[in-house]
Amino acid sequence: MEDMDKVFRAVNWNKPDNDYVLMFWEQNIKQFWIDTEYIPSKDMDSWKGLSYEMKEAYKKALGGLTLLDTLQSHTGMPKIIDHVESLQNKAVLSYMCMMEAIHAKSYSTIFTTVSSSNEINDVFSWVKNNKFLQKKANVIDSFYRGVDKPNPTDEDLFMALGASVLLESFLFYSGFFLPLWLCGQGQMVASADIIKKIVADESIHGIFVGLIAQDVFQKLPNKEEVKAKYLEVLHDLFENEMKYTEEVYTEIGLTSEVKEYVRYNANKALMNMGFDPVFEVKQVNPIVLNGLNTETTQHDFFSKKSTNYEKALEIVHLKDEDFKMDIAVEV
Repeated sequence: MEDMDKVFRAVNWNKPDNDYVLMFWEQNIKQFWIDTEYIPSKDMDSWKGLSYEMKEAYKKALGGLTLLDTLQSHTGMPKIIDHVESLQNKAVLSYMCMMEAIHAKSYSTIFTTVSSSNEINDVFSWVKNNKFLQKKANVIDSFYRGVDKPNPTDEDLFMALGASVLLESFLFYSGFFLPLWLCGQGQMVASADIIKKIVADESIHGIFVGLIAQDVFQKLPNKEEVKAKYLEVLHDLFENEMKYTEEVYTEIGLTSEVKEYVRYNANKALMNMGFDPVFEVKQVNPIVLNGLNTETTQHDFFSKKSTNYEKALEIVHLKDEDFKMDIAVEV
């Protein structure tokens, strides 16, 4: 039998492991949602009004996002969870892992609404064969797999955590751009409600994992060497992201705007890791940037521009008796 002398610990939430874990647990719970609470079918008229090129870019953007969220939920989070020491941090990461799976499913909820089965198959075939998208996944996956080797080091764990932050805070956002941009034009608004919920999740995921990475970084004896290695990975992925952006967005004339958005989020990933920004950012499209700020979104039933709309899950029909009020009137 295996070693029976191993001691297992129970997670004790009465004594916080650090000064941020409980806050992130509570914030994740507050943000819980599922894709079936939303109704992307409201976008059918909007979808029909889009050009062929815009539809193709939209489907490719969502296809790429699906791949990255699949990688994060099936490989990234599970491997990180296994190597993070704090049981409370593990608990928060486990919750985030579940949400990553919901994200991956949510894109299919949108696909099913706007595309035929053949079109969806074509998108997933494109995902499988796109060299820039596959490079993103391969580079990130290599660092996740790095903690699987015998006796992984703190540096291995730091690079895996750092790869996760690059995914959550940087590499997703070229895909998020188009749904947010269209929503700003009053198009595909219902589907963008789902995207905005995903953006809100990825935002806190990147910050939380970044904080854990910073804790690990402080233990490293060769900090500058590891930081240089991390920046090299970032720049490699950045160059790849520029090419990916060109492939997806050139036909609809949004390449330069998306590239600016990519630079902005690359800097955000670095700040989540506790490092200084390295890319010069001139001006990010304010409509898309506003899509990151879900806290200020107003619930507007008439314009439908809301990230708070939820489909009713329990319907109770009114009866005549509901309007009979036993009120005594004084004369």
